[in-house]
Amino acid sequence: MKVLGLETSCDETGLAIYDSQMNDGKGGVLAQVLYSQIELHATYGGVVPELASRDHIRKLVPLLDELFAQADIDKGDIDAIAYTKGPGLIGALMTGALFGRTLAYAWGVPAIGVHHMEGHLLAPMILGDAVQFPFVCLLVSGGHTMLVQAEGVGQYTVLGESIDDAAGECFDKAAKMLGLPYPGGPNVAKLAETGNHLAYELPRPMLGKGLDFSFSGMKTAVHNLIKDTPNADCDERVRADIAASFQYAVVDTLVKKCTKALKQTNLKRLVIAGGVSANQRLRAELEKSLAKIGASVYYAPPELCTDNGAMIAYAGYCRLKLGQTDGLSVACVPRWDMQTLDVTSQ
Repeated sequence: MKVLGLETSCDETGLAIYDSQMNDGKGGVLAQVLYSQIELHATYGGVVPELASRDHIRKLVPLLDELFAQADIDKGDIDAIAYTKGPGLIGALMTGALFGRTLAYAWGVPAIGVHHMEGHLLAPMILGDAVQFPFVCLLVSGGHTMLVQAEGVGQYTVLGESIDDAAGECFDKAAKMLGLPYPGGPNVAKLAETGNHLAYELPRPMLGKGLDFSFSGMKTAVHNLIKDTPNADCDERVRADIAASFQYAVVDTLVKKCTKALKQTNLKRLVIAGGVSANQRLRAELEKSLAKIGASVYYAPPELCTDNGAMIAYAGYCRLKLGQTDGLSVACVPRWDMQTLDVTSQ
């Protein structure tokens, strides 16, 4: 089965073809293309929804042509189309969903709308990695921070989530306060490489309160630290120390919550997914911490951590294998609880 995946939930237009017969039948990504709108939104320091929707419209057709040229197959070789149904920006979601549903109708193949975060959760499995159900998953990105117990496709229990800001959003805000360009996560991590992560003590909100997260207080603490620290706006060493201390506080919080979740569920496998999962400090600290309790951590390759079409194609493939398809109507869901998903219907 060859599944075309379309991702347009936010500011990246991602298309990919998942082929279940690649790699000796284990499946893999036949081809993928990705266009990021970072430059478009950088001026505003964040994503402007209407601009995102318009840019998806401009890019979908040329990216589709590029994808098929890269894959070196005909459009008639596609067996199904998967598109992001939610959660995300409603205009961006509708653009990709209507494009995907129309293609499926024109080509006479089934279509399936999939959950964006389920795509992230399943992404480490795309390349036939060793991870197997059940496991705990840390979904951490600019829009979400949550711990999920995954028993199988569609069998998810949310163990904890952020009650305010997501970790990725906190990175973006901290970057802006430090005068770093958008997107914040990679730029904060780069600046932190030359800093002392023990230079400043920042809070770890809700660390002792269950498995929920809160990052708004950490954002306020960074603001106050920059305001009260001499030369924080011009001394590169001071800025690097603040970035390193901030990153360490976020990573420390995520690692301790993950460890707690594994102990609570008696599971020994952790999957981290989403844009922030590409953070090297987070990966290193998780591996070191989980080794102490005999647990393993799995993650997708860096190119599959951020939003991409491959994860949507693969999630669609998993759903199609269960006999699920969507009808002609298109209904996107900007807010969509993962716990409402199941293995029998979308």
